Amino acid sequence: MPMSAGPSDDSDRDDRKRIAQQFIEAIPHARALGMRVDDLGPGRAVISMPWSDHLVGDPRTGVIHGGVVSALMDTCCGAAVMMHPASPRSTATIDLRIDYMRAAAPRQRITARAECYHMTRSVAFLRAVALDEDGENPVAAATGAFTAER
Repeated sequence: MPMSAGPSDDSDRDDRKRIAQQFIEAIPHARALGMRVDDLGPGRAVISMPWSDHLVGDPRTGVIHGGVVSALMDTCCGAAVMMHPASPRSTATIDLRIDYMRAAAPRQRITARAECYHMTRSVAFLRAVALDEDGENPVAAATGAFTAER
């Protein structure tokens, strides 16, 4: 029979959430892009950012630059690593492959969702997706490997 989470488990989870929030707030580009932590859980994170004129890659269409989407996905993956139950102290990107499926709709918030689906002693493996307000039609998908320093 599985054991239920006790008070120390809740305290540890709250500490990791606080650390992940601080991780996002301490990254200058995350602040500059207006990233916001929307949800955190064991080995997963949801981070979003608003559309803004200064992030547009094509002024003719108003489409946000692909590099901005990649920064959001990379940051979200890092937060998911930090939320893993193995409790890594820090993380860094080893590899991140992003497949862009379509342009994000102008003037819409973009949300990244990442999950850490496998963890070794020192490497975390992740999947992520970026969505605009059309939650059924991804803007981009990513897979990555990140360090997991314990």
